[in-house]
Amino acid sequence: MQEFFQNVSRYPRYLISFSLGIFFALFERIRPLFNRPVTATALIGILISGFFLVFFTLRGMLGYTTI
Repeated sequence: MQEFFQNVSRYPRYLISFSLGIFFALFERIRPLFNRPVTATALIGILISGFFLVFFTLRGMLGYTTI
């Protein structure tokens, strides 16, 4: 049973390292776009609007209301 819990405890670490690896790989590809102010502003706007798109979509799907 101890071996089972050791095996299961590795999965959150794997998920965190996998997610950070994807984030860093994408950030390295996007980083040159931040050199020019126009593309940096557009990229920040796209990232913020993407976050709000996911936020409001999940909020609508899960049925959360402000009241």
